[in-house]
Amino acid sequence: MKKETIKTENSVGHLLAHDITRIVQGESKGPLFRKGHRIEPEDVDKLLDVGKNNIYILTLEEGDVHEDDAGRRLGAAISGPGTYCVEPKESRVNLFAEYDGLLRIDTDAVYRINDLEHSLCATIPVNSIVRKDQMVAATKVVPLVVSEEDVAAVEEIGRAGAVVSVRPFRKKKVACVITGSEVYHHRVDDAFAPVIRSKVSAYGSELSDIAYAPDDSEMITAAILEAKEKGAELIVVTGGMSVDPDDLTPGAILATGARLVKQGSPVLPGAMFLVAYLEDVPVLGVPAAGMYFKNTMFDRMLPMVFADVEIQRSDIVAMGVGGLIMNNERYTVEK
Repeated sequence: MKKETIKTENSVGHLLAHDITRIVQGESKGPLFRKGHRIEPEDVDKLLDVGKNNIYILTLEEGDVHEDDAGRRLGAAISGPGTYCVEPKESRVNLFAEYDGLLRIDTDAVYRINDLEHSLCATIPVNSIVRKDQMVAATKVVPLVVSEEDVAAVEEIGRAGAVVSVRPFRKKKVACVITGSEVYHHRVDDAFAPVIRSKVSAYGSELSDIAYAPDDSEMITAAILEAKEKGAELIVVTGGMSVDPDDLTPGAILATGARLVKQGSPVLPGAMFLVAYLEDVPVLGVPAAGMYFKNTMFDRMLPMVFADVEIQRSDIVAMGVGGLIMNNERYTVEK
């Protein structure tokens, strides 16, 4: 990159090495063009009008990349399915959601990009529920001009997989198995079904089947397997998730042959939450907190389930940071 002084009439196609200020007496003072602006033919008269007969310009050499061109390439590198970029402004390229859904971020890739010398990537929190056309991330280079190697390093990270993407929500056939002898024998009214129905309906889904089981492991297991046989794509099992002798739900879930992802979560309320998979069907064990509190671990899990994200143990473990839920926060879709 070279910096030199040239006649304004000969400056088309070059890059400004400094801001050009325009003053309108009694009205305004501000930048006519900013540093790094690529001079177009129509800019020449504007520059002459503010007294710039000669200007400092930058000349890119082989291997140099202007900040705007670098921004475009960085945006393309980090933009995954369900996102789109806009044109750069001072090299910054913003990414937006193409549709409503769940924001997925390769956090390791973002760390690696930000650890590079001249690039940055900023996002909203991973697993955020986003709306169509909502900004989800931004990326840029810091200097006015970077090297081809600087840009290629980010592109190499992007080629390994989507850095930022949005997963759309999908309607599912939901079944609920409500446990507890007191409910099964009609000693108390069922308070769980209305809560589950309301939360899944926010994703356009309905409870296709509700079964009741007493504190009996075999009956709970049978009800779960029957729900699976009927084609449930999500099975929610409520109650009996604590450590009391009558709390048999975790064992009954595993007796179906389901693969345990994790029992217990670092999210409060919802410490006794359980996640398992019966073949490819998620089975969520929801403790009593899910009935009483507005937001619990259940609300954290639903967006991932309806976005067809297979929940990993690491996903749950990572939720400890930010896992103390405050009731004024939103973790699920609003109707």
